[in-house]
Amino acid sequence: MLDLAPDLTQAAGWMPIVFLGVMGLAMLAYVILDGYDLGVGVLMRRVSEDDKDSMIASIGPFWDANETWLVLGVGILLTVFPMAHGVILGALYLPVAMMLIGLTLRGVAFDFRVKARAAHKPLWNRAFYAGSLMAGWSQGYMLGSLITGFASTGWVVAFNAVIGLALLSAYCLLGAGWLIIKSGGALQLQAVRWARGSLLFTMAGVAAISLATPLVSRTIFDKWFAFPNIVLLLPIPAATAVLFWVIHRSLQRLPTRLAQGNEYGIWVPFGATIGVFLLAFYGLAYSLFPWLVIDRINIWQAAIAPESMGVILAGAAVVLPMIVGYTVFAYRVFWGKSAALKY
Repeated sequence: MLDLAPDLTQAAGWMPIVFLGVMGLAMLAYVILDGYDLGVGVLMRRVSEDDKDSMIASIGPFWDANETWLVLGVGILLTVFPMAHGVILGALYLPVAMMLIGLTLRGVAFDFRVKARAAHKPLWNRAFYAGSLMAGWSQGYMLGSLITGFASTGWVVAFNAVIGLALLSAYCLLGAGWLIIKSGGALQLQAVRWARGSLLFTMAGVAAISLATPLVSRTIFDKWFAFPNIVLLLPIPAATAVLFWVIHRSLQRLPTRLAQGNEYGIWVPFGATIGVFLLAFYGLAYSLFPWLVIDRINIWQAAIAPESMGVILAGAAVVLPMIVGYTVFAYRVFWGKSAALKY
């Protein structure tokens, strides 16, 4: 697809590719890092008050900073690819509004639930759950819309809604894996059961996206199924299937080990789920590149002037290492089991 590009030795050719890479990595970091705490928010619907406090404590030091990656990704789309930003955000106005409402609910509920009177605390717990549900589902709906080229037929809307549920299930799998690592006792065992319940639907969602994406565009179909591409790309679905098997096998063994006080392998479900996300992201990026809107707007058509991109690139070169450094520092400081939530 590089035949669509201008001279790649010139700034107008290579800068959009650099910004697409930074934007893609920012969105991937957001999906993984904020994905697990959205999953924790959804999973806390029907547990005891003490377990809810423990679950909130496990994400407390991280959840707000995780959303920085979303701001970075959307900021690049807005400033570097404004043409595509207008088309994408215009087509996704309602799910974007739902996501923002959900994220706002989460932010308010997170702070208010520990400061409100005891009688009001369940209300803020439900608000945190509802915000997590809205944000996670709307992000999946937007993913389905991106894959289907923002079509609005009945079947496409139904497909997008199902992908929303699938991504929500994947977030729950991530969240359960996180709780297996960060919690102990009965909550840890419950997290294993949650993970087992989320695994099947996550597998179905990945399969649905993998099958639907090549059918959206003849160009994407040829990229995947033309020879020798189909042979060279076969390791992606094969590795994804292996990772799902690893998660399944680990979740079968963990209850026995945890009952014996043995936490060997507690990182496996979370780590393997991240591996699935990485492979899915790679497959999606390969399918869509260089399109921001499939078969309509590519990155070079949507990009601003090279001089403006140069200024933004200089700013990104300063901001991006700071975000990475802060993220690494935060996770290093709060490593290990989560403590009781106190203010």
